[in-house]
Amino acid sequence: MATERVAVVGHIVDSLILAKVLDLILDAGADYHIVDFEIGRTSADPSRAVIDVTADDEDLLARLLVELQAHGANPVAEADARAAPADRDGVLPEGFYSTTNLPTQVRLHGRWVDVENPEMDCALVALPDGRVRTEPMHRVHVADQVVVGSDGVRVQPLSRPRGATPFEFMASEVSSEKPKDLIVAEVAERIRQARRTGGKVLAVCGPAVVHTGAAPHVARLVRGGWIDVLFAGNGFATHDIESNVLGTSLGVTLIHGNPTEGGHSNHLRVINEVRRRGSIAAAVADGYIPGGVMFECVSRGVPFVLGGSVRDDGPLPDVHTDVVAAADAMRAQLPGVAVALMLASTLHAIATGNLLPAGVETFCVDINQAVVTKLADRGSHQALGIVTDVGLFLHNLADHLAPA
Repeated sequence: MATERVAVVGHIVDSLILAKVLDLILDAGADYHIVDFEIGRTSADPSRAVIDVTADDEDLLARLLVELQAHGANPVAEADARAAPADRDGVLPEGFYSTTNLPTQVRLHGRWVDVENPEMDCALVALPDGRVRTEPMHRVHVADQVVVGSDGVRVQPLSRPRGATPFEFMASEVSSEKPKDLIVAEVAERIRQARRTGGKVLAVCGPAVVHTGAAPHVARLVRGGWIDVLFAGNGFATHDIESNVLGTSLGVTLIHGNPTEGGHSNHLRVINEVRRRGSIAAAVADGYIPGGVMFECVSRGVPFVLGGSVRDDGPLPDVHTDVVAAADAMRAQLPGVAVALMLASTLHAIATGNLLPAGVETFCVDINQAVVTKLADRGSHQALGIVTDVGLFLHNLADHLAPA
């Protein structure tokens, strides 16, 4: 039998973190004994549980400890982290520590060091100057010192928003029966708070934002200075441009909702014209694109990253067709982001969630409840779901922040 003592600290009862930790232990075929349990006396006080975890062998215990750390259950015994050099570019040493997006610390020379840029599914690289960063596999180089094993690594569990706000109950399962007006008002206030403290707001938009007629409200938010970074795909940008040049989205008029003759090719025609000019910015500059989200981003100097996929028509010349390059371009825009709005997007929302630290307040808005829950299911513990029509949500949000 193999045993390790772990501790988990924080708001571990009301957020169900402790229950998740204990379930993980049993589901792995291991057992536990709670050695000590202190419950915070007030809602602001953290609780602490010390647990002895027992497994049949060391390998099972080691795998289980990695899973438990994703929920903030860290070994009590303090030892320095072990590092091994990468022997090939883009290849990690065996036994490398695989990260979560939760706040993480690494113990080096008897001192706990904060990991600078928490991101899930990366390696931890100890730098010569004593700092520690996460790095995706493809950005690790020969001789980089990569943390191996879980010794000397600790993870802080995520605390849900607390207090009397509409988000207090959102730690529960996502529901379509939550007061949307109150939630939109609270999202608007979170955005204001972020801006007051110098934080940036990121919008991740799917094509449905245009199809539902909500793109003008996003444009209003960009024009009002409430959106600092935009992530999307070829589809969103194409249909935003199509709607402002030809008045259609996928060939359907946004005013009357009727298909137009030959409208199925409208998106190809605008892609072709933008490609003729060389970039979206050039198409704005010569007057071809007269308005819309992409127009406002170019006009206001708001950076955008368009990530491509195998389904893309064209694509637009600004689209990153190399997915690794697209992810790196997204990473470059994330420092300083405090609030992320995932708007009617599944693939780009999940891709962005994979890059975001857990400390970024993330709101996933979609009419489909399954889409809203996918983000959290894939490790973005901080994501809060709002099940509603994205058009109504954005109209209401823009009225709160950027009245017409």
